[in-house]
Amino acid sequence: MTNLNSTLQVKTKKMRVGRGIGSGKGKTSGRGVKGQKSRSGVAIKSFEGGQMPLYRRLPKRGFNPIKKTKVAIINLDKIQNLIETKKINKDEQINIDLLKKTKTINKSFNKIKILGTGEIKDKINLNADFISKSAREKLEKVGGTISLKQKD
Repeated sequence: MTNLNSTLQVKTKKMRVGRGIGSGKGKTSGRGVKGQKSRSGVAIKSFEGGQMPLYRRLPKRGFNPIKKTKVAIINLDKIQNLIETKKINKDEQINIDLLKKTKTINKSFNKIKILGTGEIKDKINLNADFISKSAREKLEKVGGTISLKQKD
């Protein structure tokens, strides 16, 4: 009676490459002929076998700060146009919340700057983060008030 363990191999032996043509993996050891991949010690960095590489799957960040504050720019003639079309009332305070509510500016903006292009005829009360010199002069000439938010 023979021992079964000696005749049956549970684990196949590791292929020994480069041991002559009779082994089936001789000469070039299954690496093909010439080229970068046939040399030893070469791994093509970040190559994932045709799959979209990790550095291309992730979004570009670059020099775009994540916590960038978006500033909405609005001119005096736009404010005057809103008053004339009765979208906003000239007696109430004009601020970023009111402009978002009337859909004048997008809700993604979190600061507002007033620029002086155009003329303003009505006396208004403005609340903004920034204002240009020309816009401030035109508002004061008409008799309007401007209150700037403190920098945080």
